[in-house]
Order: sequence, then structure tokens, then C-alpha cells
Amino acid sequence: MEIIDLSTQNSILGRFVGEIRDVNIQNDRLRFRRNLERIGEIMSYEISKRFSYQPREVQTPLGISSANEYTDKVVLGTILRAGLAFHQGFLSYFDDAENAFVSAFRKYRENHESFHISIEYIASPSLDDKVLILTDPMLATGGSMELSYQALLTKGMPREIHIASIIASQEAIDFCAKKFADKNATLWVAGIDPELDEHSYIVPGLGDAGDLAYGPKD
Repeated sequence: MEIIDLSTQNSILGRFVGEIRDVNIQNDRLRFRRNLERIGEIMSYEISKRFSYQPREVQTPLGISSANEYTDKVVLGTILRAGLAFHQGFLSYFDDAENAFVSAFRKYRENHESFHISIEYIASPSLDDKVLILTDPMLATGGSMELSYQALLTKGMPREIHIASIIASQEAIDFCAKKFADKNATLWVAGIDPELDEHSYIVPGLGDAGDLAYGPKD
């Protein structure tokens, strides 16, 4: 599995990642969601470089031109609910893509300390021989991503997989590298943080992306 950390390259991406981390900015929900979208748009551009292309003739008002357009069939998959705004950024660029949604969330046990990942909903087109871009802004343990992928395999086998996350822990990077080792998969991140706390939240991270985007939940 190839791992690409876009934070190693200087670009406008750094500003948007900095803003979603910044406690003085991130509580503006509209701006937080828009920054998630912007990061999704930038990642879309980077991922698009890996697609297959062919030229197409284009009739202009004054003649014939040529444009290279990708030929892959793309499915954008996202993990609810934090992934919705991030997903929209990808959809703004891959506007002809099909879409898949998985509800993977932490279900805490009675002690409110340990948890397991629960998947209760999946909606997806066929994935056979398509490029699957699976998005989730935070990759803490990697468990939700791996289980969501396994759930989506009930809809077919993609030809290529791109996992896109904004901030990942080193533990999650190592986990995904192991779980997707034999797949044609690439992991894209905009930052790798060193550790998880006792509740498996990324440190320094940014907090709960779903709550910041859409408000707290009971």
C-alpha cells in the first residue's frame, strides 16, 4: 500500500488544515465544513493524476481542440456523518461519480471507555472494476475504515482503491498498511499525528469532526 502525506509538500492545503485544527476558528461551523470541502477538492486533484486518460475532440466556436479526460468509473464512498462535507469536496470535482455511504461509528460499552465499531447502514452501487475513493476526515485507529471497506465489498470488487483522510494517527497508518497490503490501494492524508489518547482520539488532532461540522450529538 502506498502512503502519500500531502503535508510534506508546501501548498495552500496547509492553510485549510491549520484552520480546521485552530480552536479560534474551527467553531465557525460553516467555515469548518467549507474547509473540509476545500481539502477534499485539493485531494481530488491529486488523486486524479493517477487515473487513466484518453483524448477527446472538442468543438470550439472557431475549430477543433483536444482535451484529455479520465476514463475510469469512480465511486465516492464516505463514512457518515463526519465525512459528508469532505465527500462534497470530492463530488464537486468528480461530479459524474457514483456514490456510496456507510454508517460506521463507535458504539461504547457500559463502562463508556471501551467500544466496538458498529455498521448499521450501507448504500452503494456495484463496485466491480471501478475506482473506489473511500473518504473519512479522521483516521484514528483505522478500524472504521477497514470495516467499511469490508462492508462495501458486498457490492463488488473495485479495481483500485484510494483511501482519503485529512488527519491520521501513526497507529492508523500502520494498521491500514497491514490490512490493505495485498490490495491495489493508496492512502492519502494531509497530516500524520504521533499518537492516540486513552479514548483513541488523535493527538493533537482537532477534536470531533462530526460535532464541529454539524453540532453535538446526544
